[in-house]
Amino acid sequence: MKNVQGIECFLLDMDGTVYLGGKLIDGAAEAIERMRAEAKVLFITNNTSVSREDYAVKLTGLGIRTDVEDIYTAGNATIDYLKEIGVTDRVFVLGTPRLTEEFARNGIGLCADDPAMVVIGFDTGLRYDNLSKTCAFIRNGVPFIATHPDFNCPVRDGYIPDVGSFLALIEASTGRRPQEICGKPNAAMARGVLRRTGCAPHKAAMIGDRLMTDMRFASNNGLVGILVLSGEATLDDAKKSGLKLDYILDSIAEV
Repeated sequence: MKNVQGIECFLLDMDGTVYLGGKLIDGAAEAIERMRAEAKVLFITNNTSVSREDYAVKLTGLGIRTDVEDIYTAGNATIDYLKEIGVTDRVFVLGTPRLTEEFARNGIGLCADDPAMVVIGFDTGLRYDNLSKTCAFIRNGVPFIATHPDFNCPVRDGYIPDVGSFLALIEASTGRRPQEICGKPNAAMARGVLRRTGCAPHKAAMIGDRLMTDMRFASNNGLVGILVLSGEATLDDAKKSGLKLDYILDSIAEV
C-alpha cells in the first residue's frame, strides 16, 4: 500500500465521486479543502460534451470553489495529444459546439472538409449526415483519434451511448480503429494531467468510483488508486476486477 501522505496532487473524478445525481456527496467539500491544504487538486473527466467552464460553474454552485484551470477533460488531453504529434490544423471534430470551441480556443485549426485528422468526441446532438461524413473521411484514409473510450455515459435515469459506442459503429462501417484514444484509462490523459500538475506519477492519486476508467487509469499509469464506493463500483466489483487498488473507501469524505 502506498502512503497517501506523500501525495502532491489529487486527481478527482466528479460524477459518482464528488457529486451524485447533481447533489454533493456528504463531506466532499470538506475533504477537498483538506486536500487543497496539502496538495494540488485537479478535477478530471472523460465527458467531452461540455466545457471546462461548465464544470467550474457546476462545482462552484455546489459549494466547491473552482476555476477553469482546476478542470482537465479528455478533450484537453486530445488537444495536448494533437500538439504532441504536430497536428494543429485541418482537424475535423465530431462533437458538440462546446467541444469544438475548446479546440479552437486552444490553437487547433478546424475544418469541415479535406481534414488531416478526424477527432471523434461525445456528440450529444449527433446528426446522421455528420456521422456519414465522418465515416467517409475515415474510409478514405484520413487518420482519426477519439477523446475517450466509454461506451455509455451515466445520466439521471440510466445511460446514454458514448464515444465507445460511436467507435463500434464507425469500425463496423469503415473497418478501421482509431490510432489513439486519449481519455482515461489511457496514457495520453496521464501525460496531460502530470504535465499540468508537474507531479511524478507516484506522487499523484486518482480518486474515482469507476474501475475500468478511474482505477485502471491509476494502475496503467503508475498512480496511487483510491476507489470510492459512492458511485458505480461495489466492493464485490473491486474484488472481482483483478486490479491492485491502493485504497478502497466508502466515499471521498474519508480522505
